[in-house]
Formats: sequence, C-alpha cells, structure tokens
Amino acid sequence: MSDKRVGSLIQNLGEKILKGGYLSFEEALYLDEQVGLEDLPALFEMSSRIRDKFLGRSVRLCAIINAKSGWCGEDCGFCAQSLHHETQVAVYPLLAPDQVLEKAAQAATMGAQCFSLVTSGGKTETRREIDSLCETIRLIVERFPSLSCAASLGTISASALSSLKAAGLKRYHHNLETAESFFPQVCTTHTFEERKQTIEAAKAVGLSVCSGGIIGLGESRRQRLELAFCLRDLAVDSVPVNFLHPIAGTRYQDRALMSPLEALRSVAFFRLIMPKVSIQVCGGRQVTLRSLQSWIFLAGASGLMVGNFLTTKGGRWEDDQRMIQDLGFTFSSKIDLDSYPSQE
Repeated sequence: MSDKRVGSLIQNLGEKILKGGYLSFEEALYLDEQVGLEDLPALFEMSSRIRDKFLGRSVRLCAIINAKSGWCGEDCGFCAQSLHHETQVAVYPLLAPDQVLEKAAQAATMGAQCFSLVTSGGKTETRREIDSLCETIRLIVERFPSLSCAASLGTISASALSSLKAAGLKRYHHNLETAESFFPQVCTTHTFEERKQTIEAAKAVGLSVCSGGIIGLGESRRQRLELAFCLRDLAVDSVPVNFLHPIAGTRYQDRALMSPLEALRSVAFFRLIMPKVSIQVCGGRQVTLRSLQSWIFLAGASGLMVGNFLTTKGGRWEDDQRMIQDLGFTFSSKIDLDSYPSQE
C-alpha cells in the first residue's frame, strides 16, 4: 500500500477513535500489516492526539518496591526470581513495614501517585503475610496521603483481597504477561486463565486493576494485538507496558532486545486499541529505547514507572523529570482510584 493510502487509513481509523469509537481486531490487524517504517510518524501523531483527547498531557507516575524477593516456584522464562533459573537476584522474605515505608517516602518525593508492593511467588495466602501487608498498607495511607497504594501479590483469594482493600489498598496489579496463544511458551506452571481469574476477582471486590505485559518475549505482532484486546475486554483501568530486559541465568538470557522503533510502535497500537486507559511504560525502557525514551509520549503513553524495577536498576528521577518537562507535559496530582476513569 502506498504511503498516502496508509496515511489515509491511519487518519480514518484515528478519527473513528477520536469520535468515541473502538477498533475491531480485524481493523487493528489490517492496520498493523500495512504500517511500515515510513508510516510511523503518522501513526505516532495519531496516537498522541488520541491520548491528548482522552487523558490530556498530564503524566501519571508510579513506583514499586520488591517487597519479597526470589524463591518463586513458577517457571516464567523471563523472571530472575524463579527457582527454575540460576541468577544473582537477592532472596529475602516479606519486608517489615518500616522497610517498605522508607521506599514509600522516596516514591512520594519523586512525585509518584501510585506505590505498589510487589512480592515474588505464585500465590500470597498465608494469614501472617496478609496481616503484615495490611499493616504496611495502613501505615502508607496514613503517612503518605499523596500516594494511592497498590499491590502485586500473585494469585490471591477474594477474602484476602477484601482484607487488603479494607486496610486501604486501592489497586491490584496482575499482568497477563503476553497473549493467551503465546503464554504456554512463557510459563507452564500456571495458566493464562488463572491470571484472568485473578483480575476478575480483584474487580469483584471493588479494586481498581492494573494489568499489562512484557513485549519482546518472542511473540508475533498479531499476538501483541491479542494481548491488547484481551486487556480491553477485561476493562482494566491501567496498562503497564514492559520490554524484555534479558537477565543472565534465565531462559531468555540470550533473547535479543527489540529495536526502539518496534517498541514504540507497540505502545502506539496499545493506545489505538485502548484509547481511554492510562498506559505506563515500565521495565526495560532504558535498555530497549535508549536515546528514544522520550518518544514514548509521542507514541501515546500517558505514564511512567520511576525509580528501580523489581530486579533491575531504573534511571535517575532527575532525568525522567527533565524529560517530561522538556516535552511540555505536566505531572498528575494524586490519582483517585475510587473514581478512576475506565475505558468504557
């Protein structure tokens, strides 16, 4: 297809979204098949317009803490914390509340609106851990009113989720990781359906849900679209987009990094498919995007994870702050997750 025809296709489908419509899977797939390298500027321009219309130009910031590390029995091919891999990752039990509060203070200083407690392992079910997490959440809410508290604790019961919500938890994070058709190549110790059920359980108790995945695991472009449409169907409130950062000792240690433009293209398509949802770019952005990190906002992203990631170092907050300001964006105030806009 000629450049002009692809440009017209981007314009027509973009206008449909700007008027409140949604792309069908067939439309997104056809557009994906037609867009070439020379069409990326037009694609990014449209994804930026869509973000500006529905979410504005205020960047949402989140931060996390690895609150329990290592010794995970799941076999996810990318994960440095899996017992199936031999890595140099730190191993420690659930952190005490005062240790978490130190990181919460740093997150608040960096201007994060959402702070998430992340634990290794497929499940978090012991009463002792749930009680400790509830106490930590209560203290975060009390001492850092600018932060909305989130958690990523793996598969979890409805009763535990209700206890965490009562303590002040606002959002539950549980990534799908990749498309259902590709998931068995990434993990064999649990199913894609189990991950969906956890998301649905969190929604059922009234929590906001954050769910996304990792791009660059070896999936096809079509499978990236499958992931985006599944997230849209689940009506999640926020979508973290990560890029594979191969870790020595994992099954994916030798997998090549995505090219920066391929990564940005993925962000743009996520924006077209989920026009009203906050899309944060998180892990792997430094190693994958390199000098093009600022382009995530040109591609339609609306948020950023600041500080360190789970088992890898992040960039300097000062650099992220300057990048956001240089692009003419502002910083969001505290996110009210009780009335957070959904994609519907």
